[in-house]
Amino acid sequence: MTSGTMSPVKPRDLQAAVHVESSGQGAPLVLLHGWGLHAGLFAPLGAALAPIARVHAVDLPGHGDSAPLRPWTLAGVVGALERTFERESRPLHVLGWSLGGLIALSWALAHPGRIARLVLVSTTPRFVTGAHWPHAMAPETLRRFSDELAVAYRPTLQRFLTLQVQGSEAGRAVLAELRARLFERGEPDRSMLADALAVLESADLRESVHRVEARTLIVHGDRDALVPQGAGRWLARELPAARPLFVEGAAHAPFLSHPAPVLAALREHLGDG
Repeated sequence: MTSGTMSPVKPRDLQAAVHVESSGQGAPLVLLHGWGLHAGLFAPLGAALAPIARVHAVDLPGHGDSAPLRPWTLAGVVGALERTFERESRPLHVLGWSLGGLIALSWALAHPGRIARLVLVSTTPRFVTGAHWPHAMAPETLRRFSDELAVAYRPTLQRFLTLQVQGSEAGRAVLAELRARLFERGEPDRSMLADALAVLESADLRESVHRVEARTLIVHGDRDALVPQGAGRWLARELPAARPLFVEGAAHAPFLSHPAPVLAALREHLGDG
């Protein structure tokens, strides 16, 4: 694990197994980003939380400055995170956004007691529609992303960013920020992106979430076009110790479009003993 002020960027030929940028003091808080992106998107959030937590912003395997992981599976990523933070003796707080939220849930399920607090931002236990599960995108939509990724890499990622802000009150500003940061740590590993999409297509944690012990904050925008708000409402009902924050006017990145209510809820959740 590498440490810093959340601003230095390592050259990609010096990739760490899992690249982490750390700042602040307090209980350890791990930030896990979404598909195709990197931990640099968390810079404003990390700076705001540094006074109350030791913030560890993680580049997921194959993203940003972290080395690829083969095979790229939920269990493999959770194992890599466990190895990265094995020297941290205190229970962790973990914030996961989108794909990062799915990983955070898997981590909490695989290592009960390891994670004290969860924050699930724009998270779903299942990313595609299925039996009794309408709160998701159609499987063919996700497969189309995978097909397009192989032939039109950059446009596919750009279109994914557009979907993240679709309907948001602050969509134009958030999209500009996402586009400006997308490749600031170089290009993600393309095979890892495809593998991660395969995970999103197949993963289904609905039968397991009732075993999550961590106290959980659910943060979801009411205009999320990628992960409908119904998924967040379902998690708020099914997780044993969850409370929701539904952000009016926000799409898939509420911590960027509506930072004030999100930060207020995070400070309360992480600091309420």
